Amino acid sequence: MKRKRHSPEQIVRKLREADVDLAAGTAIEVICKKLGVSPNTFYRWQSQYGGMKTDAVKRLRDLEKENSRLKKAVADLTLDKQILKEAIEGKY
Repeated sequence: MKRKRHSPEQIVRKLREADVDLAAGTAIEVICKKLGVSPNTFYRWQSQYGGMKTDAVKRLRDLEKENSRLKKAVADLTLDKQILKEAIEGKY
């Protein structure tokens, strides 16, 4: 069975729908079937994205991209530093 990837915005939207259904007293199994996900996926989404708004999700995604870019820059600079240090010590 092909897995469907949901965007964070879609997940937040589905969690809002689920909150409305939960407030009405609908069972988790019924809500999960309506959303097309397993209960485990629903609970994982709830712990990860619960209480977030779509603008917060977009900001989180932007921050994750920036963080990965900065980590790569630090790794490159660290490698350059190690190479220069070895060249100064004469270990080539």
